[in-house]
Amino acid sequence: MDVQLARELIERAQAQGVSLVGPDGLLAGVTRTVLQTALEAEMTEHLGYDKGDPVGRGAGNHRNGSSAKTVHTEVGPVPIEVPRDRRGEFEPQIVPKHARRIAGFDEAVISLYAKGLTTGEIQAHLAEIYQTEVSKDLISRITDQVVDELKIWQNRPLDRVYPVMLIDAIHVKIREGQVTNRPIYVVVGINCQGERDVLGLWVGTGGEGAKQWMSVLTELKNRGVADVLIACCDGLKGLPEAINEVWPLATVQECVVHLVRASLRYAARGHWGAITKALRTVYTAPTVEAAQARFDEFEQTWGAKYPAIIRLWRSSWEQFTPFLAFPPDIRKIIYTTNAVESLNARFRQATRRRGHFPSEQAALKVLYLVIRTPQRNRSNVTGRTHGWKQALNTLVMFYGDRISLN
Repeated sequence: MDVQLARELIERAQAQGVSLVGPDGLLAGVTRTVLQTALEAEMTEHLGYDKGDPVGRGAGNHRNGSSAKTVHTEVGPVPIEVPRDRRGEFEPQIVPKHARRIAGFDEAVISLYAKGLTTGEIQAHLAEIYQTEVSKDLISRITDQVVDELKIWQNRPLDRVYPVMLIDAIHVKIREGQVTNRPIYVVVGINCQGERDVLGLWVGTGGEGAKQWMSVLTELKNRGVADVLIACCDGLKGLPEAINEVWPLATVQECVVHLVRASLRYAARGHWGAITKALRTVYTAPTVEAAQARFDEFEQTWGAKYPAIIRLWRSSWEQFTPFLAFPPDIRKIIYTTNAVESLNARFRQATRRRGHFPSEQAALKVLYLVIRTPQRNRSNVTGRTHGWKQALNTLVMFYGDRISLN
């Protein structure tokens, strides 16, 4: 029935040459009718009798005309007449007093902002698609609604135990006197139920450093994280020590993907294929001993030409090998921070248009909206970890009662 009605409305609009959107469009007309009907129904409920009903005579309060008003909606600006009562006691709910936007419009603006559009681009989009003029200041005020939500999210209590924690950072340009590259620290946790969640975002100063990571990790501990079983991170100097300072029993796993990428920086591009293929035999080895034997073979082939790669792997060996003690169902979860990398890719997409942010808060607001807005039919950093039950059983064998399912 709904589909048939919609088809009839569209056919009538096409026959009459009426557009779907815009001030004079079909959807604006339908929206106006719905809002106007709802306002009249609210007034009837407020007074206790229908418009024109003789019962209202001498009731003490009655309808007293209306006030013209234009509200912004998802289909464009819609003019309405807000009914008034004699005593001035009527408080409409569907379009509250002083409101110039109805539910849905703000969400549409915030959604566009989360996709990476600037306030100017959103303004142009609304003008082009809906023929509605909205100021940049209004758009900023709408998106600022998430700031309080962001603060609550950033300070929320966390689970006591995270079997897996993924640690990484992204750099964005922020104006602070002058435009500089600033690290934003990102931590993703997988709890005992297998749920992935972004635990927080923190803006750093200067370059990424272990000292700043120590501050971030300490804050997580203060928010309730008493224990981390496995922490996966890149090869930043001093970061493993910072992790173990906060959680002494944590197993620190250096991201294998980061390690391979770092290796390629020392090699000629023509050798990348052969080197990555050889290194793959190392990090897919069944045991630590087998990985050592395969790396010895790698050194015999490439050591003379690229000694820096050999030195890199030797210095990272202690943090590279922990995941080799686990079966495949655990390895694929902890060997890389790619879950954070995929989130960082969405961050970059949302920040690319802007060039730079005017403040730390502006940067955090956009990145938080990216996290809050999962993509449809795509893998997202938040959500359920595939194959978690099997992984959990293996983790219990390794870590025993450190895992809490309560």
